[in-house]
Amino acid sequence: MIAFDYIRPASTAAVVDATRDRPNARFIAGGTNLLDLMKLGVERPAHLIDIGALDLRRIEETAEGGLRIGALVTNAELAADMRVRSRYPVLARAILAGASAQLRNKATTAGNLLQRTRCFFFYDPASPCNKRDPDSGCAAIGGFNRIMAILGTSPKCIASHPSDMAVAMRALDARVETIRTGGEGKSLTLDDLYRLPGDTPHIETRLEPGELITAVTLPPPLGDRQFYRKVRDRASYAFALVSVAGIISIQDGRIAAAALAFGGVGTMPWRDRNAERLMIGEAPSTALFGRVADHILAGAESYGANDFKIPLFRRTLIACLMAQVGETA
Repeated sequence: MIAFDYIRPASTAAVVDATRDRPNARFIAGGTNLLDLMKLGVERPAHLIDIGALDLRRIEETAEGGLRIGALVTNAELAADMRVRSRYPVLARAILAGASAQLRNKATTAGNLLQRTRCFFFYDPASPCNKRDPDSGCAAIGGFNRIMAILGTSPKCIASHPSDMAVAMRALDARVETIRTGGEGKSLTLDDLYRLPGDTPHIETRLEPGELITAVTLPPPLGDRQFYRKVRDRASYAFALVSVAGIISIQDGRIAAAALAFGGVGTMPWRDRNAERLMIGEAPSTALFGRVADHILAGAESYGANDFKIPLFRRTLIACLMAQVGETA
């Protein structure tokens, strides 16, 4: 591991100001992703800014009836909170489907949203990877790409986003609150936070250098039926091949509200709002949900070893939705 400076400011303003003259700096909290990448030489920060002393560990009610989750709330704390378990069970289930109990005790809310891909070639400094080393090539295209994305890919990158929590957060219309140098803050939806790889896969979010996520806010859930299903190679400690986070409401035998987000298949936590609109006002059925799946998959592209993800996605989505509405279908 290369040498680096270590700084532990006591306030949010001091944390952000510490990045002003330190262009090659990284924030560290739980360190469950960053430290691994530093040991492998993938991340090589000159400065580590520890945000662990900040008062960002609370889960609070909002005036609108939602929740405000501090950036340093651990995954374990968030999944165990009774307000999350009762009002946002899709989020609790997604978190508990990820990593291991030990990692969930350390991993933080903001860190989970910003974790980097688990693409084999990204983790291997000897392999070309445009996300790690811009314009070096993509070894996954034409290589072993079983875990790679089928949605949102580009000729420069087909790496999938690894987070379970972020998939549920996107279905829940979460927003991130940030602070920048000078004390300016802003609020971003997850739709706006993440970027497609395009020609610049190394730029993964719309956060500016030195911009710090301070909290995530959740609005009141829009539906009464929530679910998270994760299809993976083994029952624990494995990243999703396909995952589905869903919220759905049925009134008078028809779908009144729906939100769907997907993991394992996209270069970022994936959501297709046009597909959701196809469901509104319709009676639930296998045929309807098949059309929804086909709409989402219209832009899918597979690369050989991950061809199976297209039919797997379709079957998983239909099964998840039918399990929620089977008694009304």
